[in-house]
Amino acid sequence: MNITGTMVNYYFHCKRQCWLFANRVNMEDNSENVRIGKVLHELKLQEKRNTEVLIENIKVDKITDKYLVEMKKSDADVEAVRWQVLYYLKVLKDKGIEKQGKITFEEKNKQNHKVIYVELNEEMETQLEKILKDMNTYLEQEYPIAPLNDKKCKKCAYFEYCYV
Repeated sequence: MNITGTMVNYYFHCKRQCWLFANRVNMEDNSENVRIGKVLHELKLQEKRNTEVLIENIKVDKITDKYLVEMKKSDADVEAVRWQVLYYLKVLKDKGIEKQGKITFEEKNKQNHKVIYVELNEEMETQLEKILKDMNTYLEQEYPIAPLNDKKCKKCAYFEYCYV
């Protein structure tokens, strides 16, 4: 299966969401939070050049001389976006392009925007390879895992699919 950055993010956020997305069950078109994120993303991209680069099956928000930049609406799941960026860095590295990762969070109602820097080192690369192998095994299963029953589920685009 062609893994995307979104799938890596979802795998850390919610394996069920990852499986549903990978198997083309798309509930995101009905989500207000997803729409807000897309609008914020588009507005931010309009401000600058060198934006949104498509490389094989990944879509990178921005590439500068030094950084691969990923923009997010919220810092609700930093670990998930961190692995998403590490995956992007690995794809670039495999093509001979070495960058560092920079994650920016465009939180509404906050003056200071959070920025996190990520670097793909040998240890992270080894962990990422194992994660991608585990992801492929999971995504090949006939059915996803059961819903999480977590408070974060209430804001998820897949809430109705999982609970209604």
